[in-house]
Amino acid sequence: MHTTADDTSLRDEPIAPPDTMEAVTQDRYGGPETLTVRTVGRPAVAVNEVLIEVHAAGVDRGVWHLMTGEPYLVRLGFGLTRPKQPIVGLDVSGRVIEVGDQVDRFAPGDEVFGIAKGAFAELAVAEQDKLTLKPEDVSMDEAAVSAVSGITALQALTGVGQVQAGQHVLVVGASGGVGTFAVQLAKALGAQVTGVASGAKTEVVRALGADRVIDYQTDDFVDGETGYDLILDIGGRNSIRRLRRALAPTGTLVIVGGEDGGRWTGGIGRQLRAVLSSPFVRQRLTMFISKEHHSWMETLATYLESGAVVPAIDGRFRLDETADALRRLEEGHTSGKSVIVIRDAEGRG
Repeated sequence: MHTTADDTSLRDEPIAPPDTMEAVTQDRYGGPETLTVRTVGRPAVAVNEVLIEVHAAGVDRGVWHLMTGEPYLVRLGFGLTRPKQPIVGLDVSGRVIEVGDQVDRFAPGDEVFGIAKGAFAELAVAEQDKLTLKPEDVSMDEAAVSAVSGITALQALTGVGQVQAGQHVLVVGASGGVGTFAVQLAKALGAQVTGVASGAKTEVVRALGADRVIDYQTDDFVDGETGYDLILDIGGRNSIRRLRRALAPTGTLVIVGGEDGGRWTGGIGRQLRAVLSSPFVRQRLTMFISKEHHSWMETLATYLESGAVVPAIDGRFRLDETADALRRLEEGHTSGKSVIVIRDAEGRG
C-alpha cells in the first residue's frame, strides 16, 4: 500500500512549500454564497501534523453543516458567531511535503488520504493520526472522497452494528455518501443488502451490488414481512417506531445521521430517544459519533485496494466551483460523493 517513490527521489529531496496558496474561505456562517476563493498564507504545521500538497478533496454533508453552522449545536465546538476554521473542507488526498517534529508515521513524498483542517485548498494540514497511506491503484480522486464517509459506514456496520455474514441489512439513504460505502462494505462482509433510495438513484445503488433496491417514492420498506437483522438509517427522516417495525425481533438499529431535527439540535433528539428506549425493548437501538482515527482508515484502505469498495463519484469540480458542488449536494442531486479536483494526475494545479 505504500506509494512513496524509491530511495532516490522524494524522501531525499525536501520540497519547499510556497508561502501562499489558493483556498476556499468563509468569514461567516451561511450557504454557498458565503464561500470565497482567496490567496492566503500557507498553514503552520504543528509538531504532530503534516503539510499536504492537496490533489483532491471530498464534499460531504459534514462540510455543509460546518459551513452553515446548523444545527446550532455544532457551533459549540466550531465557533459561536463565525467559523473558527476559515478554510472549508475535511476529506483530503495528496502528497506530504512537510512533517512536524513529532511525526513518525509519514515522510515527505508519501501519498496519503484522510481528514484535514481546511481541505479545499492547495495546501492543508492534518494530524498524523487522521491520515493513512493511499493504496497505489486507488486514484487521488477516489481516495479524496473516502475517509469521512467510508469510516462512518465501516464503524456503523462493524463497530456498532456488529454485522455478521448472512444477515439481512437495510441501508436507508443508500445513494448518499455514507450509504454508497455502506452498501459495498456490507456486501464485502457477506451480508444480504437492501438499499433504499429515490427512483432516480436506484440504479446507482443496484450497480453498487445491493441485492434489492427499494424506491421509497413508490414502495415501502416496512412491508410487514421482512425483518432486517441490521438497519443503518442514514436518511434520518423515519420515526423510531417505523424503523422498529422493519427490524427483526432482536435486530439492531444504527442511526447514522439525521437532517430533519430542526436548526437547534438536528437529528440528535431522535437519536437520544432511540438510545433511551433501547433498554426497554428486545431490539437494540443505537447511535454513535464517528471516530476519526487512522486505524479505521487503514481497514478501509484494504477494501479500496482489493476493489471490494469503489468510491461512487458523482461529479468533479474545480476549486472555484466548490460552491456549486455544495449547492448540488443540498439540492439532493448528488449520488455518492462529489470531489474538488485541485491537481491533475500528474500533480499539476
